[in-house]
Amino acid sequence: MKILAIDVGTGTQDILLFDTTTDVENCLQMIMPSPTALVAQKIRAATARREDIVLTGAIMGGGPSAWATDDHLRAGHRVFATPSAAKSFNDELAEVEKTGIKIVSEDEAARLRDACRIEMRDVDLDAIRRAFDAFGVDLQFDALAVAVFDHGNAPPGYSDRLFR
Repeated sequence: MKILAIDVGTGTQDILLFDTTTDVENCLQMIMPSPTALVAQKIRAATARREDIVLTGAIMGGGPSAWATDDHLRAGHRVFATPSAAKSFNDELAEVEKTGIKIVSEDEAARLRDACRIEMRDVDLDAIRRAFDAFGVDLQFDALAVAVFDHGNAPPGYSDRLFR
């Protein structure tokens, strides 16, 4: 049995392809930048180019991406976000809008042609598959285990830390 295990952190994502037919010390593993750090890089690049951004995708871990978004807003650029992406910053969308992020529908986001589009998600299996492929490994697994911190969709007025 093969299990793809991904531990998504603030700075890195630790990836292990555990294979029950192999000694654990010989199982394949990678330590790569975390998705939130990769999103932060894209936001900072857009800031340097003086572009507005539109965040789409799913709720994901914050930290670096939230800090880069704050810097982008402070630099005077606009930030648009779909509701699911915006929940990466706060479960309450009214609170997200108070920071200066404009919440837009998926349709509105698609029409923002002049803004740099950045997709948010905690797991990019295609990228992981390409990384393994670069080393001649066909990524096949029987189970997927993902660990993330501080996620969820807490009820209004309730901390996501307490909710989880």
